Amino acid sequence: MKKIIYFLLAAGLFISSCKQELDINNPNAPTTTVFWKTATDAQQGVNAVYSTLHRDRMVLWQWFYLTVRSDEAFSVSPDIAIPNNMDKFLITNYNFERSNLIYGDNYVGIFRANQVLENVPNIQMDEALKARYLGEAKFLRAFFYYNLASLYGNVPLILTPSKSTDLPPNATRAQVWEQAAKDLTEAAAVLPVRYSGTDVGRITKGAANALLAKVYMQQRQWDKALAPLQYLVEGEGKSVYNLVPNYRDNFLSTTENNAESVFEWQLATNLSEFTPEDTQTPNQNYGSPLAQFLAPLNVGFSDAEINRWVVNELHKDKTTTGARDPRLAASFLYDSTDVRGPEFSQLYGQTFAQRYGLTGGNRSRVWLRKFSNDAEPGRTGEGFRSANNYRFIRYADVLLMYAETLNELNRTADAVPHVNRVRQRAGLAPLPTNLSQVQFRNQIMHERVTELAGEGHRWNDLDRWGYFESQDKINELIQRDPAFSTFRLDRHRLLPLPQRDVDINPNLNQNPNY
Repeated sequence: MKKIIYFLLAAGLFISSCKQELDINNPNAPTTTVFWKTATDAQQGVNAVYSTLHRDRMVLWQWFYLTVRSDEAFSVSPDIAIPNNMDKFLITNYNFERSNLIYGDNYVGIFRANQVLENVPNIQMDEALKARYLGEAKFLRAFFYYNLASLYGNVPLILTPSKSTDLPPNATRAQVWEQAAKDLTEAAAVLPVRYSGTDVGRITKGAANALLAKVYMQQRQWDKALAPLQYLVEGEGKSVYNLVPNYRDNFLSTTENNAESVFEWQLATNLSEFTPEDTQTPNQNYGSPLAQFLAPLNVGFSDAEINRWVVNELHKDKTTTGARDPRLAASFLYDSTDVRGPEFSQLYGQTFAQRYGLTGGNRSRVWLRKFSNDAEPGRTGEGFRSANNYRFIRYADVLLMYAETLNELNRTADAVPHVNRVRQRAGLAPLPTNLSQVQFRNQIMHERVTELAGEGHRWNDLDRWGYFESQDKINELIQRDPAFSTFRLDRHRLLPLPQRDVDINPNLNQNPNY
């Protein structure tokens, strides 16, 4: 699927619902009166929903909001609007372009999914394949609403193809979560367990169950999160997913769609591409610029860096042989990516010492390695269209989710073995079996940092753990990330809705205290 999930339809049929785009008439574009007739139309329609994941804002700026805005990372971008809006909570422009684009791109995906769900049921085609396509569309719609609920909360809930005259009101965050759960439950019932051939990489039953569990966990509905996680760990999913032996294989372009991958964004290189959009055939984008923006100083833009406390967290445990945690070298580029130090740590063809010397402030800097292509032979830099897939949900994440859920249901002893599987892969000793619920909860917080740092989960983790509901918790975050000194409990849990939308829609209210 990595090479075939291309935007196959003319842009006019699946154009965004933004007013300025709706006003453009493309005489060459298909319309709903001539499209949605065949099984091929259905497939192309679903592929167009997948293609939303290729848009720059989905694979780049959304990651910034989910990671840099948390305590894991920070931004020193020379574009001051990036650290102010995405890191330091100094939000004064409610039409900040990158936020508006993330918001809009998620609705582009919803708009496309709604067209599939409206029109594919009427197509005469194989019923099992039809059900699968509808399941894929429901998953993707739920994923886009998952993103919107995570970042913006009280967004419009649009479930049918939108029109330029629509003025949808806010839904509550709880209503958005509820709809996402409904879509995912229905998707899980019809999606296949696995695919073969060119369909590898499409949405599976396991992916639907994993995202469903995330939706429930964000609402602390632990009893509801249990069943989809049991499917993955104790049920049918147990024979499908596993931890790969080498942790680094989760981040290499040569080991994509492996046994640990539950939901993986399929990226590719289009040699004709010159646009971050996915609608300008044949020049649309299928890759990701994330590696370029995260690459170290003088290699890429270095627009985001990892806070040093994250590295220190991985130093808290030694392996059973007394070595340091191997996930350090797999996760970060810094002065000690190689345990022997800066004169041995390789950064894109040079040692750390060759690039930055042995003294000065660069010795404390840490860059994320997980999305990089630095392991490729001869690689001296990154580019704007990396084809390295983004593994959004890994099985290690699922195991930690399951352990967290069991613990919150007062089944701590049952939870320990699932964390130990993750620790064993890293060569760490198993946890003791007599931890209290509180001790285990704190351990889960540690394990999710050491295993998943920089993968786009930290903001939701902090939200789920109640960090945005207590000043004492915010003070704890300030110790790790001074940017939280400007965090306001009454405001910054959610981003502002695009003010341009609020201004033209009398039914849409801005988020609280913006």
